[in-house]
Amino acid sequence: MRAMARLTFFIGKGGVGKTTVSASYAAYTARQQPRRRVLLMSTDPAHSLADVLQQKLGDQPTAVRLGPGTRLWAWEINASKEFARFLKRQRGALLELIESATIFTAAEIEPLLDATLPGMAEVAALVALHRLAARGDYDEIVVDTAPIGHTLRLFQLPEHLARFLHFLQTAAGRDRVLAETFAHTTIAVPPVVTQWERMVAEVRQALSAGQAELVLVTTPENFSLQESVRVRRELAASAPTMDIARIVLNRAVVAAGRKCNHCLARVRAARAARTFLAREFPKLPIVIGEDPGGPMLGPKSLAEFGRHVFQGGKLPAAPGPTRAPEVRLTAAPWPSPDVPLAFTLGKGGVGKTTISAALAFRQRQRRKSIPVVLCSTDPAPSLDDVFEAEIADQPHAVLGDPKFQAVEADAVAEFARWSAGVRRQIGAALTAETRGGVHVDLSYERRVLEALLDVVPPGVDELFAAFRILDLVRSGKQFIIIDMAPTGHALELLRTPARMEGWARLLLKTLAPHRRLPLVRDLAVEIAAVEQRARELGRMLRDPRQVSVWPIMLAEPLPDRETARLLGALHGMHAPSGPLVVNRVLLPESVRNCRRCQSARRWQMATLASLRSRHHGRDLLVVAEAPGEVAGKRRLQAFTRRLWQVD
Repeated sequence: MRAMARLTFFIGKGGVGKTTVSASYAAYTARQQPRRRVLLMSTDPAHSLADVLQQKLGDQPTAVRLGPGTRLWAWEINASKEFARFLKRQRGALLELIESATIFTAAEIEPLLDATLPGMAEVAALVALHRLAARGDYDEIVVDTAPIGHTLRLFQLPEHLARFLHFLQTAAGRDRVLAETFAHTTIAVPPVVTQWERMVAEVRQALSAGQAELVLVTTPENFSLQESVRVRRELAASAPTMDIARIVLNRAVVAAGRKCNHCLARVRAARAARTFLAREFPKLPIVIGEDPGGPMLGPKSLAEFGRHVFQGGKLPAAPGPTRAPEVRLTAAPWPSPDVPLAFTLGKGGVGKTTISAALAFRQRQRRKSIPVVLCSTDPAPSLDDVFEAEIADQPHAVLGDPKFQAVEADAVAEFARWSAGVRRQIGAALTAETRGGVHVDLSYERRVLEALLDVVPPGVDELFAAFRILDLVRSGKQFIIIDMAPTGHALELLRTPARMEGWARLLLKTLAPHRRLPLVRDLAVEIAAVEQRARELGRMLRDPRQVSVWPIMLAEPLPDRETARLLGALHGMHAPSGPLVVNRVLLPESVRNCRRCQSARRWQMATLASLRSRHHGRDLLVVAEAPGEVAGKRRLQAFTRRLWQVD
C-alpha cells in the first residue's frame, strides 16, 4: 500500500498572493526533486491556477508543462461534479438509513439529495483531498486555498463530519435497539456508518500536524498582518491539530532608489512587518517574496520565483509589456449608491472593504438625514481595521456618528441561536404524538433530529448572511452597503435566495404526506416563512431600483480575468451591476524615478486599455494607490477626495 501523500496548504487573507506563491512552491519543488510527484490543486471556488500557469486545466489533474523529467500536475476542483461523484457512491446507503430511522420514505427524501447544497465547495474539496491523499498517486499535494474565512471552514469540517457521524449512528440505532429488545438478536452496524467512521478517522489523520503543513502567506500591509494574528487564534480555537509551519512575507520591497517615495515607504513597511511577525510568531521561519513589479506567469517563471522565495535565490524579472497605451483619466466625484441596497464584490485583496467603507462614508455625507449601515458577510471580516473600533454581529455606531453603523455578520452564532429555538420546539412536540387515535412515542425521532441539529452545515455563511441582509432591509429606511466575501463565495450568497426557494418547495413536498403530525405542521409553517423571505430577497436582487452590485478589481492580469468571469456570472443572474471600480492605480507622477513602479504601471495601463475596449458603455472608475492604510475618519476623508473616470 502506498504511503499517504503529504499535504501543504497555503493559507492567508485574500489578495496576498497565495495562488502565485503556492504555484511557485509546487513548480520549484517539482524541478528540484524530479522523482517527487507533486499535485497543485485549488480549493477556491473562484479559481485562478489556470490563469497563473497560463494553461488550460480540466476536471481531473492535468500535467503541467514545466520541462523534461519533472512530474507536476495541476487541478482546479469542480465542486459540483466532485460532490455529485461522492453522493453517487453514498446515495443508496444514505436513503436506506434515513428511511429506516425516520418517518420519511426514500422516495420522499431522494429529491433533496439532488438539490444544490450550500458549502458544497468545502465538502467537495475535503472529500477530494481525502481520496487523493489516501490513494497515494502523489508524494505531495500543494493546496492553493480559498481566502482564510472559508479555509478555516474547510479545516473545521472534520469535526462537522464527526457530528454527522453521530447523527448517522443515532439514526442507525433504532433497528438495533428494537431487535435486541424484542427479538433478542443483534443487527450489524450499517456499512455506510462504518465507511463514515473510517473516513472521519482518515481525514483527521490527513489534517494532523504530522501529515499536513500550513504555510501562512501575508504581506506588509497592516490589514494582512492583523489578519495573520486572527488566523493563528482561530486555528487554535477551531482546528487545534493544524499548526502554521512557516510564513511567507510576500510582495515585500526590500530595497528602493532614493527618489521613489512610494517604494521607500514600502521598504519601511516591509521592515516593520518583519519585526511584527518575528514578535508575534517567534519560533517560525519567515521567508521573503519580493515584489517583482508585475505578475509571475507560466510554470518556468513561477519555478524561478519559487527558488527566490524558498531558497533565497535572485528575484527574477517579471515578464510584461515593455510599452502600454496611456489611458486618459478624468477627475470625477466619488459616487454614492442611489438604491437602498448595494453590494461590493471581487477577488480577495482588491480593497473591497476599503471601497465599501468609502461608499458608505460618502453616502452619509450626501444624505445626512438617512442612516447608513455597512455590513460585512465575509467570514474573515476587517471592518475593525478600517474603523479602528471593535465591530460585532450587531450594528455599532462608527466614526462618532450614530447614523453611521457597521456590523460583521456572524453566521455560525446566528445558526446556533436558530437551532436552539428549533430544539425547544422539538422538545415540546416530540415528547409524544397521537396518530389516528393511537399514542405514538416519538422520543427516538427527537434524538435523531437533535443529533442533526448538532451538525453545523458548511454553507451556513451564505444561508444566514442572506437572512441578515433581508432583516437589515426590513428594519427601516436606511442605505445598506454589503462588503461581501471574495468572488466565489459572494456569488454563492447571491445565488442562495433562489436556491432557498427550491429547497423550501422540496421540503414542503416531503412533509406533505405527514401533515397530520403537529410537529410537521409547525415545520411546514417555518419552511413556508423561509420560502417567502427567500422570494422577497430574490426579487430585490434582480430589481435595479432596489439593488446595485459594484465589482471591485485591481488593474492586473489575474484580477482582470477573474472580474471578467464575475461579470459574466452577474449577467447570468440578472443582477443589476453598477460601475466597475479599479483600485490602487499608480499615477504618472509617482513612478517617474522607479523601474519597479514603471513596470507595475505599464501592466495597469494595459489592463485599463483592455477594460475600456471590452466594457464599452460601462462606467470605469479609477481609485489611486493610497499612501498608507486607509483607516479612521481622516484617512477616509482624504481617500474619498480623489477619483478618476476612464474616458
